[in-house]
Amino acid sequence: MRTKEEYLKAAARFLTPNYGERDLILVRGEGCRVWDIDGNEYLDFLAGISVNNLGHCPPAVVQAIEEQIRQFMHCSNFYIIPTQVELAALLCELSFADRCFFCNSGAEANEAAIKLARLWAKKKYGPERYEIVTMRNSFHGRTIATITATGQEKVQKGFEPLVPGFVYAEFNKIESIREVISERTCAIMLEPVQGEGGVVPATKEFLQGVRRLCDEHGLLLIFDEVQCGMGRCGRLFAHQLFGVDPDIMTLAKALGNGYPIGAMLAREDVGALLTPGTHGSTFGGNPPACAAGLAVLREMATHNWPAYAEKIGTQFMEMLRQRIATLPNVKAIRGLGLMVGIELTHPGAKVVKECLKRGLIINCTMGNVLRLLPPLIVTETECEKAATIISEVLQLDEIKEAATAS
Repeated sequence: MRTKEEYLKAAARFLTPNYGERDLILVRGEGCRVWDIDGNEYLDFLAGISVNNLGHCPPAVVQAIEEQIRQFMHCSNFYIIPTQVELAALLCELSFADRCFFCNSGAEANEAAIKLARLWAKKKYGPERYEIVTMRNSFHGRTIATITATGQEKVQKGFEPLVPGFVYAEFNKIESIREVISERTCAIMLEPVQGEGGVVPATKEFLQGVRRLCDEHGLLLIFDEVQCGMGRCGRLFAHQLFGVDPDIMTLAKALGNGYPIGAMLAREDVGALLTPGTHGSTFGGNPPACAAGLAVLREMATHNWPAYAEKIGTQFMEMLRQRIATLPNVKAIRGLGLMVGIELTHPGAKVVKECLKRGLIINCTMGNVLRLLPPLIVTETECEKAATIISEVLQLDEIKEAATAS
């Protein structure tokens, strides 16, 4: 094993610099806590960016992966994979869907959804129907198609020309969507809670209005639940809070609790169009990934972690409001369940660094929104500790000075 200095030097030498400057080297995790190479302990309120929803190294998931790897690590999708069938059946049982396609990440799941929407529209209406309406400040992945779907210029810059066939509307503004629907539109794609966009939940009226628009115009409704799904917002799938079902849904991140897996779910008349040759994945739905997914869903059901996330999330938001809502540099506190955003009046990068010094891992999105995504197993005591640290940091003189300068 290398020393800390050797790792830092090797990382700077051999890794592409796309993740920016990094000096924290994490080597172990358990529950809601992680440890660095020097043995320092941190309370993890990022959870791998909403991946470790059951905490780090949950025994049931670890055991399922270990047992499967000893039996079979990989099998081509030319053959039936038992764990894949079991996971697909369970996901369909728990959702609106009738069909599942498995891949390795959220970006791949969204790519599959984009392809399927276009295929469905061309078969139903003809070649002129191919455009997908997505939301500004959305985030759907890092492939060339999914950065085009993402309504943020900062992730698109430098990769032009982008993929044609996407138009953008304002999130939570139904008239904005209505204005861009045309004879070319085939689908509307959005996140029920925008994560990278600043932790902004959809309103119930907005999602219901989007569903009506899709029904009126014969469009597919695609929900990207890569970040907000898998129990984080208080239901297994976030859209279940709003009483609105999509035609296609994408999952990844917490589906494997750290083992890479993505999924696209669709209703029968849509999903059945992915016939041989239309789409595929070498590693998608491999035995250990699906074993992980099965273990995660069973743990979610056994302990009802989504309901717990709703309960503890409400308590956590109240803790934050009591401590920081009246601070002059706090503009808003929002979210659903254990998906929480604190909008500041100034950049949040320094706040993130100061929290890390005090043993709390969070991050910042949109430049000024602190994003808090603790594991769903987080305790009230751990929430109290996180809220206290955040409150202390926001009241530091250097942070106040940054707020004044902004």
